[in-house]
Order: sequence, then structure tokens, then C-alpha cells
Amino acid sequence: MRSIFWIALHGAYFVKWSFLKTTKEPLPRRSKTNTTSRCLWTAFRYQIVSVNVTTLNQRKVEILDPNLKEVEFSYSVDWIEEPQLAWADRMLRYADSRFIPSTFEIHWLSIINSFVLVLLLTIFLTIILMRVLKNDVSRYMEIDNDEILEEESGWKLIHGDVFRFPSHINLLAALIGSGVQLCATTALLLICALSGVFRATKRGSILTALLLIYVLTSFITGYISARLYRQMGGKNWTWNIITAALVFPGPLALVWSFLNSLAWSNASTAALPAATVFIILGLFIFVSFPLSVVGGIAGRNSAGDFDAPCRTKKVAREIPKDGPCFQHPVVQALLAGFLPFSAIYIELHYIFNSIWGHKIYTLFGILVLAFIMLFMVTSLITIALIYFQLTREDHRWWWRTFLNGGATGLFILAYSFFYYFQRSEMDGFFQASYFFGYMAIVSYAFFIMLGSVGFLSSLSFVRHIYSVIKTD
Repeated sequence: MRSIFWIALHGAYFVKWSFLKTTKEPLPRRSKTNTTSRCLWTAFRYQIVSVNVTTLNQRKVEILDPNLKEVEFSYSVDWIEEPQLAWADRMLRYADSRFIPSTFEIHWLSIINSFVLVLLLTIFLTIILMRVLKNDVSRYMEIDNDEILEEESGWKLIHGDVFRFPSHINLLAALIGSGVQLCATTALLLICALSGVFRATKRGSILTALLLIYVLTSFITGYISARLYRQMGGKNWTWNIITAALVFPGPLALVWSFLNSLAWSNASTAALPAATVFIILGLFIFVSFPLSVVGGIAGRNSAGDFDAPCRTKKVAREIPKDGPCFQHPVVQALLAGFLPFSAIYIELHYIFNSIWGHKIYTLFGILVLAFIMLFMVTSLITIALIYFQLTREDHRWWWRTFLNGGATGLFILAYSFFYYFQRSEMDGFFQASYFFGYMAIVSYAFFIMLGSVGFLSSLSFVRHIYSVIKTD
């Protein structure tokens, strides 16, 4: 860092300042004397909208010579008037450049190509599932009541166990509630970005908007979690509300505390000041947590019975142990995570360049398409895998749907390792801690968010298929 500083200090620069004239005074002329004071004078009387610094190769000086004791530093300034650019629109030049102008069309074509492929995949899988289900339902509906027990097979055979509630319902309900809140937060953030509620080019605006939206939507976590927990027969609703309120902010606070303390110890500008820390803590204590409690009370009071279409038997059915390797839970999780990840891989690359490459991201329209694809593929692939699991007469689908849906977060975490070692120039313990710490939280957020998408879509699917068949 010291060598870079001295090279910049002893180089010769040509500085171009673009400004907006706000007064009728004449533009100051360049002078060989007192150039700094004239630059300050112009900055006070005119509104500077951009700065372009260029090094002149003719004045380059090598400072590696140990006998070199003195280097003359010089610079010149050109002021360029741009009256057509309004002060409020000064950041649009960066939005128009899209930070990768040479590949902008390729970016659009790639994401459209991915969207078309995902749409075709969705249509094909939907047609296949609908035809298979139609044949199954037609066969089951043609069976007489006296022949039901003899003819039952496949997913219909486990109708007495498929709605048997899983273990650890408190944690499952809390994760589902937090995932729905993250989905709502993401949707509202994208809507605000597209509608121009905040300026995405202003530093910290996206994080500020994200924090405020997340805090204000905490009601959703408590409501969804308490309602689902009550429907699954949960009794300790107080502990459920506390778990729902801390299942995501808790790990986030632990990782952030470590990283912020590390930044403080290294005197880094990435460390948040104490005042900002107290503001964030106050938002959670006095806004987010009370909203979660209110939502939990409302969800508990409004929740009715689970209303399963089939009665659950008292004795659980034995799970078949033999099966093909592709139906193993680990293999299914890898398949369920890979397809959604492949749909957003292109956009994920640009997002990583924007966050960790300190570039400006303004393609929120493409980002909306990417999230739509992500939700569609996650929902469909989770439903398809659960159908195959039920056909195998395995009724333990509750946690499996959540894990299959959230497996994309593991692929995002794996991609972060590839990006760090192959695409970035970061090194050292401090930078590695910052990168992997925050990427772990981002991957965990995607795991919860997509897990809730997979669970809720699979729950609707299972309810539907078992509501159209005849049972005992």
C-alpha cells in the first residue's frame, strides 16, 4: 500500500472536472500559481458531477532508484461544463454504462436464454407430472371400496401416514416463517429499486433499504411461524416466537460481531461506528422483535386445525429401506440444488462482481427475472422429487422438502470458494474472514428462503393429490 501511495503522489496527473454552473460568475481560468485554491473556489461555486484522472506517460518517474531523493509532483486541471446534466441525475451516467458496457447485450441474451430454458423445463415437467397424476387418480377412482386395500400401491398406500407431523416442529415452523419474511423482503427491495424509491448508485442505500424492509416485515415471521406451529399441534408457542425471531438474526449477529470487531482491530473503514451499531440494535429490540411477537400472537389466534384431507393412523408405517441410488436424500438434495443454481449462475457472477469488485449494479430488471426463475425451478424440482419419494412409499417429506428447496444455498456457498480463489484478488486473513463470513450468511439466507418456497409448494401439492382420491 505504501508503494502505491508514493507512486500516486509522485506521478503526473491530468484531471478533468465536469461541473454544473449554478451561478452567473465567469469560469475561473487555470493559473500556474495557487491552483489548489482555484480548484476549491470552483468546487464551492459549481456543482461537480464527475472526475476523470489520467496519468501522463510522458511524465512517468521510476522511484526504485535508491539515489533518488526528490521527485517533482505536478498536475493540471480542465473544467468541462455540462449544463444539460441535472444535479439530481448526476449518477445516471453510471447506470447507463451498466459497469460492463461491452458485454451488456451478451448479459441480456444469456439471461433470456436461461429464462426460456427454465420455462421449457417447467412446462415439460408439469405436463409429465400432470399426466402421471391423472393416470394414478383415474385408476384409484375406478376402484370399488371393497377392493381399495387390495389395489392400493405407490403414493396412495401411505395416505394414513403422509400427514403425520415431523419431529422438531418448532424449528421447522421458525425456519418457514423466517424464509417467508426473506422472500417478502427480497420482493419489496426489488420493487423499490425498480420504482426508484432509493438510488441504487448511492453508497449504502441498498443495505439501508434492505435493513428497514427486513425490520418492518418481521410481523410475517411471527405470524407464519406461530400459525404453522399451532396447526401442527405445538403447545409452547412462546418459545416458538423467540425461535422464529432469532433463527436468522441470531447467526447474522454472531458473524457480524466477529467481523466488525476484526475490522475495528485493524482500523478498517469497513467497521461500523458505535452509533450505527446502537441504531441497528435499537431497531431489532424496539421494532423487529415486538413486531414478531405481535405477528406470533395473531398467527396463533387465527390458526385453526391442520385440516388434512386424510386421517392419520395411530401406528406409523414402516419405511422401505431398499431403493435406487438416485432417491437417496443426499443425491436428491444435490439435484434439487444444482438446477436452480444453474438458472441463476450467470446473474450470480455479475452480482459477485458488483459486491466484491466494488462496481455499480443497476440491472434490477434482469435480477427480477433471475429471482422468478429461481423460485419457479425450486418449487417445481422440489415437487417432482417429493412425488418420487411418495411413490416409493416414504412418507417423511416434511423436512425433506425444506432441505431440497434450500440446497441451492449450499451451491452458492461452494461458488463463493471458486470466486475467491479464481476470480478475486483478495488475500490475507482479514479479507478472507470478511468474504467467507458474509457469504456464509448470504448462503444461509438463500437456504432458508428457498427452503420455505420448496416446503410451501410441496405442501400445496401433497394436499391436492390426496384430496382427490378415495380413502378409508
